[in-house]
Amino acid sequence: MIYILAFFVSVIPAALVVAWLMKRDRDDLYRQSCRYALKRGALSIFPIIGASAAFNILSALLFKDAPVLLYQAIYKFIVLALAEELVKFLTLKKVLKDHQGICSWADVTAFMVIIGSAFGLVEDIPYAIGASPMVMLVRGITTGHTGYGFIMGWFYGKKLYTGKKGFGVIAFMLSWLFHGLYDFSLTEELLAVNDNLAVIAVSLALMDIVLLVLTIRFFRRSRRIERYNEPLACFEASAPEQLSSTSEDSV
Repeated sequence: MIYILAFFVSVIPAALVVAWLMKRDRDDLYRQSCRYALKRGALSIFPIIGASAAFNILSALLFKDAPVLLYQAIYKFIVLALAEELVKFLTLKKVLKDHQGICSWADVTAFMVIIGSAFGLVEDIPYAIGASPMVMLVRGITTGHTGYGFIMGWFYGKKLYTGKKGFGVIAFMLSWLFHGLYDFSLTEELLAVNDNLAVIAVSLALMDIVLLVLTIRFFRRSRRIERYNEPLACFEASAPEQLSSTSEDSV
């Protein structure tokens, strides 16, 4: 019973963030895209399952003589962190492309946070099997995918707002780097090298909590900051006539 209770408690932070973001705007098109982001985010874990299974098969041939620590670095940074962040990034672009109207920098960030949170909530299910209640609670409190989603969404929103492609690169690279470092820092083989290296995992876990706080702070403040609410082309393929008609109406 304690395991079931710990699991449900662990999903509360991410679930509350999703529910809050879905209600931050009463616009029907916004809420429709939030629900779409939630569904796509949850489904995006399945390509990762396939990639992980394929790597486990190939590793028996390609990395059978490789040092265990090198194998773990490749697995954590490439198969897990890189693949997961890439899938979530492509999911965001799909959500923005299918969005039926215009949206703001804050909206883009919200969609990405919802995608990341949905991915993390589904990922928590297999991780909960065999995990201790404490591990489940720590995963719930840190909500890494929510924080990485905020990083990616904020910088990609800035890329769309400014038109500078470099921010799109930063959006992906930062989330991948933090994600990969966190996963790798928990590797038993790394901790076996030196117990003091555990401070890396603790620091990154605390950073995830800070990112959650920053996420909440951003959306609380975004309503009062004009640039976060100005209409923009959510995706490069957005219809330009939607933007022009909005500008004419505002005049």
